[in-house]
Amino acid sequence: MWLTPAVAGLVQISYPARVLCAVLLVCAGLGISIAGMVAFRRAKTTVSPVKVSSASSLVIQGVYRYTRNPMYVGFLLILSAWAVFLANPLAVLWVVVYVLYITRFQIIPEERVLASLFGAEYEAYKGRVRRWA
Repeated sequence: MWLTPAVAGLVQISYPARVLCAVLLVCAGLGISIAGMVAFRRAKTTVSPVKVSSASSLVIQGVYRYTRNPMYVGFLLILSAWAVFLANPLAVLWVVVYVLYITRFQIIPEERVLASLFGAEYEAYKGRVRRWA
């Protein structure tokens, strides 16, 4: 994403508005990601995305009532902030690549593990709460 403006040029967007929007997106992204981590800590389960199989409980409280993946949503908002700051429409392409990559190689495998660990409870949760809300 960093090289996109150099390759494609900058789009002229008001600098103050661009910075303000980027800062607001970063703040929202950090808030959502931290809320997800706090909910995991309160449930005394692993936060690590590579240790999903060691999850001791299904976290469905707090921010998890609105999205199944608040930490990834938070990262998405932070990446979106960077795209806004760069002020280049092509930077949005990298945001889309992030969503596709994380969904395919992280979220779907995590969901398989959670379904095997928590069965019907997890399936019911998936039915109520969206992945990328």
